Amino acid sequence: MQLSLLDRSRTRVGEPESAALAHTVERAVAAEKAGYRRFWVAEHHAVPGIASGSPPVLMAALGVRTSTIRIGSGGVMLPYHQPLVVAEQFLVLEALFPGRIDLGLGRSPAFTAPVRRAMRQDVGGPDRFEADLAELRGYLDRTGPVTAHPVVDGTIPLFVLATGEWLGVAARSGLPAVLGGPLVQSPDLESALAGYRRDFRPSIRAQRPEIVLALDVTVADTDEQARRLVLPEAWALARSRTTGEFPPLEPIESIENRSWTEQTRSRVEAVTRNAVAGSPDTVRRRLEELADRTGAAELLVTTSTYDRAALAESDAALTRIIAG
Repeated sequence: MQLSLLDRSRTRVGEPESAALAHTVERAVAAEKAGYRRFWVAEHHAVPGIASGSPPVLMAALGVRTSTIRIGSGGVMLPYHQPLVVAEQFLVLEALFPGRIDLGLGRSPAFTAPVRRAMRQDVGGPDRFEADLAELRGYLDRTGPVTAHPVVDGTIPLFVLATGEWLGVAARSGLPAVLGGPLVQSPDLESALAGYRRDFRPSIRAQRPEIVLALDVTVADTDEQARRLVLPEAWALARSRTTGEFPPLEPIESIENRSWTEQTRSRVEAVTRNAVAGSPDTVRRRLEELADRTGAAELLVTTSTYDRAALAESDAALTRIIAG
């Protein structure tokens, strides 16, 4: 498997939100030194726990601080943007950092109804994702009704962030699919992937079906240590289901000392179960099983935890697992 990272610029209790962005840049520098293939950033709007709302802006900062690792979006939420504007932003990045830019595209709705209104998202309108994707490709490939600038040599790789039905969009568009979320744990996974491979139409960006597996992967000396590192993200996800607000990461000890409802405990345990977390041997075994099950050629690691030093150690340990 090729190995890549997606960093969501998670904020932390007791720190300014700008620290999350600085840490994203630091993590990209470390990922390049460790041999990761790609480093992607995400798009989230008005979420207290995430500082990154503009992948192209953050990617420009990453490009300045790195020199070889591919940098990309995981992803740009296309329903929020005009395809021509997205094309222009990524063509500028490709001109500045040639041969290093990826464009991952998704269509997830905004987190809450007020944010959806602020983003001018027409929830009841027709879904235009596939049409917007085709329009965007036209601008990037210089086949659209107008020419997007700057004109660059080469082709910017495109990826579709797919859960279930959007695997079909990736197949019809001849694009790699980034597979994450509940589908990875679903009993329908094999049939969904078989459909993607069966319906895939080769394109200039991908001659054959390609699967990138997006997963939280946490490595520590023992299984128990790794599971504890998963707790801050699991707690934040559980709290978001209760409060409707995705919070900053908290220290493990602070979370363990809180009073938990049975519902919160159940939700935390579900997240922890689905994460790939453990000692090097445990993680290697889980990844081998998933590789066999999915045929994925690349792993996009999406891990977050409060302890930055432990996160850096996990990132480094994972490269040793994949290499060994």
